[in-house]
Amino acid sequence: MDDSTQTQKKLSLTGSVALGTGVMIGAGIFALVGQVAELAGGWVPWAFLAGAVVVAFSSYSYIRYSATNPSAGGIAMLLKAAYGPGVLAGSFSLFMYVSMILAESLLGRTFGTYLLRPFGLQGSALWVAVLAVAAITAAALVNLVGNRWVERSATVTAAIKIVGIAVLAVAGILAAGVSSLGRLVTAADRTPPESGWLGFLAGTTLCILAYKGFTTITNQGADLERPERNIGRSIMISLALCTVLYLLITVAVTGSLTVPQIVEARDYALAEAAEPMFGVWGVRLTVLIAVVATLSGLIASLFSVSKLYDMLRDMGQAPGLPGQESYQSLYITAGLAIVMAAFFDLSQIAALGAILYLTMDIAIHLGILRHLKDDVGARPWIPWVAIVLDIAVLVPFVLLKAQSDPFTLGVTAVVALVIVVAQWFTVRHRSDEDARQGEHEQH
Repeated sequence: MDDSTQTQKKLSLTGSVALGTGVMIGAGIFALVGQVAELAGGWVPWAFLAGAVVVAFSSYSYIRYSATNPSAGGIAMLLKAAYGPGVLAGSFSLFMYVSMILAESLLGRTFGTYLLRPFGLQGSALWVAVLAVAAITAAALVNLVGNRWVERSATVTAAIKIVGIAVLAVAGILAAGVSSLGRLVTAADRTPPESGWLGFLAGTTLCILAYKGFTTITNQGADLERPERNIGRSIMISLALCTVLYLLITVAVTGSLTVPQIVEARDYALAEAAEPMFGVWGVRLTVLIAVVATLSGLIASLFSVSKLYDMLRDMGQAPGLPGQESYQSLYITAGLAIVMAAFFDLSQIAALGAILYLTMDIAIHLGILRHLKDDVGARPWIPWVAIVLDIAVLVPFVLLKAQSDPFTLGVTAVVALVIVVAQWFTVRHRSDEDARQGEHEQH
């Protein structure tokens, strides 16, 4: 294959940004606003801004490593370089992989919830699950077509939802009065969190889920043009676009609905906020944008997460399907996302994903500081700040969840334990095989 053919198959910076925003602008903003309001009260816009600050510091470690070592499994390779091909690297890589699958199931259930909103069936556990499974299956089929179709669909749909959300946000702010923008810098007329700063920080934890899609960009290294330069640019552009949109839309929502109303409609808060502002057509437009956003998010996420699983399988830290099926990582990823979407609700999915992701994120920064800072030219103070910020939001979230939803914390602990134990057996089995192979070669 000549160089020109290879170049044609590479993702452009625009395509990379589209994939990144495609993952971020989905369930994060459509499903999480109500859950964030439950914790952060009327301080929702500030919680999303705080989440952007946390993620901006976190992104530094990913950018430094990926720019130096671009690959199709950026995070898995980073952890392997930092901790060696053992239990720690495999466990934290799978934490990331599972959190990404949870994000896909969150997208699927958000798709079902919003699509059912005009029919008053958004509370139906059965139909939400059925539509979630259908959405994940459809996104997997698009991925079977190949890279160029994924990029083209992501570019078009990213433009649609960015413009659509921006129109909704600006129209909502105009309907509430331009002075409502002042709510970003004043606490006037804002309902404070019931749990005070603890609730605000816990709400920020969920907001981070709305930005964590930037990590999928690090998995594009093998498919991206000039990855040493474009990975960092793509991440920064995607984060900046999402931050502006999230601030505008949350100001519009909190200007249209009271905190109790947002919490009551927590799984479809944007559609609920559109009704008093624009009537039934506003709801339909919001539903349309949500459907496009979640479907495109699924397409982009399945593309990137499958790349991560390929890397884990190549490293011997994740199993493959029998045979030599070229799309087996896609099948495994989509299959697991379907199972999670069918059996967990939005709140459980968000909590489980946030805890696993932040735990892995802390491990990333520690790995950079302890082993890789010289190799990647990292400034140590930035990962240290990222670690402090991660802990500052994760601890309050766990404390409040322990009071309100201990079952989800228990499930999280079980999932983490299963991953670690499975990795221990995998590494031990691999070591035994290497030893037997060495003995065989000696004879």
